[in-house]
Amino acid sequence: MKRIIIGILLPMFFYSCNQKKEEKTVLKDDRLTYKNYEPKSTDLAISRSEYKDKLYGFWLGQCIANWTGLVTEMDKIGNIGEIKTGPFYTREDWGKKDEPSIWGQGVPSDLSETIDFVVRKKGEVWGADDDTDIEYIYQHLLYTKQKTILSPEDIKEGWLKHIQKEEENYLWVSNQKAFDLMHEGVLPPETSNPDINEHYDMIDAQLTTEIFGFFAPARMDVAQKMAHLPIRTTARKEAAQISEFYVNMYALASLVDQKLSQKEKIVWMANQARQQMTGESYVTKMYDFVKGEYQKGTKWEDVRDALYEKYQVNQEDGYHITAKELYCNGCFAAGINYAASLVSLFYGEGDLKETIKIGTLAGWDSDNPTATWGGMIGFMIGKSGVEQAFGSDLSDQFDIHRTRQNFPLDSTDNFEDMSKVGMFIVDRVVQDEMKGGVDLEKDLWYIPSE
Repeated sequence: MKRIIIGILLPMFFYSCNQKKEEKTVLKDDRLTYKNYEPKSTDLAISRSEYKDKLYGFWLGQCIANWTGLVTEMDKIGNIGEIKTGPFYTREDWGKKDEPSIWGQGVPSDLSETIDFVVRKKGEVWGADDDTDIEYIYQHLLYTKQKTILSPEDIKEGWLKHIQKEEENYLWVSNQKAFDLMHEGVLPPETSNPDINEHYDMIDAQLTTEIFGFFAPARMDVAQKMAHLPIRTTARKEAAQISEFYVNMYALASLVDQKLSQKEKIVWMANQARQQMTGESYVTKMYDFVKGEYQKGTKWEDVRDALYEKYQVNQEDGYHITAKELYCNGCFAAGINYAASLVSLFYGEGDLKETIKIGTLAGWDSDNPTATWGGMIGFMIGKSGVEQAFGSDLSDQFDIHRTRQNFPLDSTDNFEDMSKVGMFIVDRVVQDEMKGGVDLEKDLWYIPSE
């Protein structure tokens, strides 16, 4: 099998005064017709090459956060029902011995004996996981099909081709149910219909669709249009609203004032994404509660404990997961994991390491919120920012075939090529969906405000 060939406009050489001068290599998708565009004074100009670097930071930051969060995944879920895990972790537990997860059979994580960062150095390989591999599939489909909006048939075809049917296929709850329904001939969005998918309110869509926000920089409307069907492949109702919040946060990362501090950026982005939520639900009430406690200066551990009491013990604000008497008291549910993610978002204040630490210690499905915010902050600070935090000797190799199949790769993929593909998708989105322009000579996107 051959790696996907990415179009590159080869550098041209000119001779002047007997000296050879080399022009800058311009990255260009040979399968896209670049149209002439006259920029408007109101357009947002974004550097394509800088954006590619940010996408590299996204993949790298997401992998670090994903694998660090996996150390404590399902270690702490509370004490309701048959499974009881004792007191939740606190900041003091960072660096201490990892406790077994609910399915760990008394054995701590094999990733790390202690609760600490998990990194892969040069010569090693990042493995795909369910926090990264469905996003990889969606990126692959958009690029190879030369589309900006995936159809129900595109999604079904992609899932059936790239996800193996038998275990271990790294699917759970709503993802697994949607996959089973696809094998029966059901197309999205019916695959999340509550009448046939009882897991529609689980966590799945919020960890597989955030990337659409990066495919539509600064434009939440376009991001939501692109993500609408992928979200509803596995989610409905509040779970879909939560996923839309994450997509908006990713899109806003390109619109926020770059002169602000990281803390100020996070607060502004979160406020903007909150304004997009319509109606009152446990989704908005969880957000307002966490933000309010953060503003009051309440310790993050106390906020996390309060969330557990409010929503899993007392079942407030219409959050009735506990009443369903699910396995592990709905530890995979969209709601409680979204609430935990807000704790790490606000209290991490845009610092990559601090956000990952809090997310890892917060409880429940701890690899998912860490991956979401680790990817977003990794994008915001770019490749160099992630390397500044964790070192420059980090692996850039990504093994998608650890969890998925049938990609045109001889071995592993790498973040450089993955970020180029993402950039080319944005090229198409800027032209076709935003009606903006791509200036290859200046290496810029011109993005209309609406």
